[in-house]
Amino acid sequence: MSYPDPDIVTIDPAFNALRVNNSAIHRLWTGGQWSEGPAWCSQGKYLVWSDVPMGVQRRWIDDDGRVTVFRNPSNNSNGNTFDFQGRQVTCEHTGRRIARYEHDGSITSIAEAYMGQRLNSPNDIAPHRDGSYWFTDPAAGFTLYEGAPEVSGGAGNADGRYNSRAGQPIGVGSAKREIMTANVYRVDPQSGRVDMMISQSNLPGNPNGIAFAPDYKKVYIVTAGIVQSFDLGADNKLSNQKEFSNFMIDGIRCGTDGIRVDVNGNLWCGSNAGRNLGYSGVTVWSSAGKLLGRIRLPETCANLAFGGPKRNRLFMTAAQSLYAVYVNTQGASPG
Repeated sequence: MSYPDPDIVTIDPAFNALRVNNSAIHRLWTGGQWSEGPAWCSQGKYLVWSDVPMGVQRRWIDDDGRVTVFRNPSNNSNGNTFDFQGRQVTCEHTGRRIARYEHDGSITSIAEAYMGQRLNSPNDIAPHRDGSYWFTDPAAGFTLYEGAPEVSGGAGNADGRYNSRAGQPIGVGSAKREIMTANVYRVDPQSGRVDMMISQSNLPGNPNGIAFAPDYKKVYIVTAGIVQSFDLGADNKLSNQKEFSNFMIDGIRCGTDGIRVDVNGNLWCGSNAGRNLGYSGVTVWSSAGKLLGRIRLPETCANLAFGGPKRNRLFMTAAQSLYAVYVNTQGASPG
């Protein structure tokens, strides 16, 4: 291996302050189907992530580098995070809920419905320092690959050709989609009330990844492979919606899925550039939307998280694999 790693690419000189020149990209594990939702547990010193179609969560352990099955079944979980109390919070596709794993081993269903209607398939989640959780809710879980189709007569199975119950636990595959839009929601920390914060009608596509700025005065939402930014007021009112970037690099669309923000306010974004060799991986942007650098991976990177004991290691879930590289910054969110 030569240093600096040639697959860590500086675009703007400001990126040199964020990279570690004698750190290489490591593939820690491979063998998944679609790796998603990485989150770091500081107490346990492990990374948990979802293999969505396989319906399992896996864990990479910092002490010895082992990978174990962490939770099986996982209800086709997707996004994960750890909140400010160190509890794992998970988006479940077939569970159609947000689940929180308590310190005593019990499970709390944080959100299942909005105004009496069941959620679609929560996808990604971000904890707020006020104790609330913000999450996106597209319909990706109503598929054979990532969850269960709707029952016969539902919008995605109108003619009933798909057997929605095949291979599913009792009770799964017997539902129709109730909320016909993909929105962004907030779970209130006191009342548990689920409020819609952003309607899909205000977004160019289904919402996906979500992250807050370090000062919690902005929220970033991934939609249609790009990022929309919103100013966030003290009363949780959103304003000043802007397209953060079109994610075009050298004429190539580097569409993003999952995102994280570092303590300096920079956005680290998974990149899916299709068959354009050398452009999938991670793109790194300043808070002003300026491209700073890229991390090139041989697979599409769906999501990423900062972890390690110092929270200065970037973990990347990329298609079948888990990658990591040390960086010269830390993640702004707890997990």
